Amino acid sequence: MPTTSFAEFAQRADYSLLDSLHGDPQATADGRDHRPRQVFSGHYVPVTPTPIPAPELVAYSTTLFQDLGLGDGLVHDEDFLRLFSGDITVAREPMRPFGWATGYALSIYGTEYIQQCPFKTGNGYGDGRAISVFEGLFNGKRWEMQLKGGGPTPYCRGADGRAVLRSSVREFLAQEFMHALGVPTSRSLTLVMSRAETVRRPWYSSNSRSFDPDILVDNPAAITTRVAPSFLRVGQLELFARRVRSQAHPGARNELQMIVQHLIERNYRPEIDPALEFGEQVVELARLFRGRLTALVAHWMRVGFCQGNFNSDNCAAGGFTLDYGPFGFCELFDPRFQPWTGGGEHFSFFNQPLAAEANYEMFWAAIRLLLEDNPQARSRLDQIRDGFAGAMQQELEAMWASKLGLGSYDAAMVNELVNELLKLMALSKADYTIFFRKLSALPAALPAALPAALPAGNTAGIPDHLSSLKESFYLPSSEQLDGQWSQWLQRWRHPITSCGDPAVRSAAMQRTNPKITWREWLIAPAYEQAALGDFSLIYDLQAVFSNPYDELSQEVEAKYDRLKPREFFNAGGVSHYSCSS
Repeated sequence: MPTTSFAEFAQRADYSLLDSLHGDPQATADGRDHRPRQVFSGHYVPVTPTPIPAPELVAYSTTLFQDLGLGDGLVHDEDFLRLFSGDITVAREPMRPFGWATGYALSIYGTEYIQQCPFKTGNGYGDGRAISVFEGLFNGKRWEMQLKGGGPTPYCRGADGRAVLRSSVREFLAQEFMHALGVPTSRSLTLVMSRAETVRRPWYSSNSRSFDPDILVDNPAAITTRVAPSFLRVGQLELFARRVRSQAHPGARNELQMIVQHLIERNYRPEIDPALEFGEQVVELARLFRGRLTALVAHWMRVGFCQGNFNSDNCAAGGFTLDYGPFGFCELFDPRFQPWTGGGEHFSFFNQPLAAEANYEMFWAAIRLLLEDNPQARSRLDQIRDGFAGAMQQELEAMWASKLGLGSYDAAMVNELVNELLKLMALSKADYTIFFRKLSALPAALPAALPAALPAGNTAGIPDHLSSLKESFYLPSSEQLDGQWSQWLQRWRHPITSCGDPAVRSAAMQRTNPKITWREWLIAPAYEQAALGDFSLIYDLQAVFSNPYDELSQEVEAKYDRLKPREFFNAGGVSHYSCSS
């Protein structure tokens, strides 16, 4: 039976993190700990969220409600809405009357940073606007629920504490979309807003072509509740490892071991035998996390997702997509696509495998400290680390083979086909999603043989299959480029026709290459109208994003499956944006 009342929901509470890890010994007992301060030890700080006034439900995830066994009517329960609007006074036994925030360290491409910490020590990094308020068991699985925008914590820096409606709508919809795409991700539960509280953030004026925000905008405050098996980050393990190395306090090594054990329990226990000696469990953890992380990044590349800021603190140790800050989806294909103005090419679309490897390096360095007395385990751990690049390459080759419809594949052939294809896509200014979806229809339509090149000047003789692909190009093609495309298609056709039934190939490709993608110029009107109280576009996007591989009705296709209009190129807040949230 689904959970239909808040009283039933409360009975799901089970706080493994609070029960098995150490709290900050300098924290308040009641969680009223809202001023920035240094946190020197402990795995979490008890903190109460700050309710937003006059909360209004914007949207909720019917899919996640079903997965958790929650009845849809629960979203209208007053206490349920109050909890996920930041009012934890509604908590009832066995719930706790406070939430918790966690600290972490920051590294960028393997370089440790403390400069952005307000105290210049690194002891101020952590959840500045994210407060977990519930952990429990639902249908036999453990889930943690965290308020993004739940108010200030001891880790607040600058404009932290609250989130604006704009970024909250983006995060809510992106989590829904990524889950439907089959990409491991945190999930969306609810999205609430307040028209009684606004937050001022830098943003872009109407029709702005500015690279950086050019005005200050008042936006309704909002809270989105994200849900995951845990919110443990690589940056958290890194924090405790740094404390071990610096001998920050006598219990530092024990705290590192505790959080690694907790990570295994929360995210890896079904795959790691608890009877193994702890050092062996650590080695298994490294192997499993490497597999999850490389597979995750391959998924990102498959669907055109660019995380934008893949630091160690934005890398979930459970191996799923954690952060939806300055993310974007590639439309016009560009390996250097980077939506965030505060980022750089190092975090661009095609550099994500390298960023993942740097984060894995920090993960490896942290857990390696626990194997000082076990040289054999350390050696196997090092071998797993050394194999990261090879494992990443294998995942990427398998991903590209899947996108191209190649069943059993030869790696050298795949790499040759992909490298040439990506060059042609860049020359043709192809839309990443539309192109691969058009390509997915071709196995069943390709003729037995294709011309090696088009006759000079014969544009009327362009084969139908190439004409279909050209619908994804942002610029007109040329005779020379058409000839190159025909040659590539001829080389691609041979392994495709040897993979069995062409119709089966097409269907498999369509399950890999989505029909639609996230297009920021279609998302912006949704959060702009939501600020005025009209949530209809959010509901439309929820519906469209729920089945991203399905064919669309003519009406929906005309709206959501089209090239980016010219006016949105280089448009501030659409083609690029700051991380202000």
